[in-house]
Amino acid sequence: MTELRLAFLGFGNVGQALGRLLLRKQDELEQEYGITFRVTGISTGRHGAVIDPQGIELTNALAAMERGDRLGTPMEGLTFVQSCPADVLFESIPVNYATGQPAVDYLRAALGCKIHAITANKGPVVHAYRELTALAAEQGRKFFFESAVMDGAPIFSLFRAALPGAKLLSLRGILNSTTNLILGRMEDGESFDQAVAYAQSIGIAETDPSGDVGGWDAAVKVAALATVLMGVPLKPQDVAREGIRLITPERIQQALAEGKRWKLVCTARRQDEDVVGRVAPELVSPDSPLYGVQGTSSIVTFETDVLPELSIVEGNPGPETTAYGMLADFINAVR
Repeated sequence: MTELRLAFLGFGNVGQALGRLLLRKQDELEQEYGITFRVTGISTGRHGAVIDPQGIELTNALAAMERGDRLGTPMEGLTFVQSCPADVLFESIPVNYATGQPAVDYLRAALGCKIHAITANKGPVVHAYRELTALAAEQGRKFFFESAVMDGAPIFSLFRAALPGAKLLSLRGILNSTTNLILGRMEDGESFDQAVAYAQSIGIAETDPSGDVGGWDAAVKVAALATVLMGVPLKPQDVAREGIRLITPERIQQALAEGKRWKLVCTARRQDEDVVGRVAPELVSPDSPLYGVQGTSSIVTFETDVLPELSIVEGNPGPETTAYGMLADFINAVR
């Protein structure tokens, strides 16, 4: 039996969902994988941080967060990582599209301390994938990031484990669920501003929605997929990008009259030794697998040299599905 010490860097919606999932799966982890755990550290952005080598009662920490209580005193993230005795770090702080920092430094520090690094953060994947993967191998640890794109859907692990020898030639899909929801509500008659306000009210769009509606979030995901699955480092600024701000209700209704829909479509395609990435609104027809993907659902279709078309669809994900991606990474890293 292996008891593992777990640390949470970031304990917002995703971190708390992961905490609840770990509690729910506790017996299953022990019986099926021989894994037991204790939480030795939790660091939050607004509720302080707590470190206890003997173990933190996860149920009590979740209850405190629900009440809005503080968990402990403020602590800088790097200090937390270097001070917390842990075998696995779960990192889920907000993404920095431009540099991936400070998450890159936190994950680098964790691996340097021989701690498995599991992140839901796209930034470090885009900006430091090769460095962190090499460091993990050097330290005999894992750097995993399944939840960085399409939440808990097995995208990265699919190519890592289930498709040996397959070369990814191109991908096409809907990777930003917020814009997909907005466009769908505009089809139902809402204005752009009304649809954005609704997305904000249910917590899937930020107060400043530009990262979603401007295409940045989608561009980061394209860059992450190209970097990891195609082996060609791509930065978000290298992805041609057009958001959905110019898609008016009139254009939406005209598309519907033609039997089509507007979607924010993400593509990446090999071109000689390079990869060309693009994010832009496109009209899709009913014969496209993208046409029926509604609400906050996502889809990606892969073209490989051995499988001409392989699609993965994720239906209306939430923090719980993102948490599952981190749980899967945890099991794959330590078993």
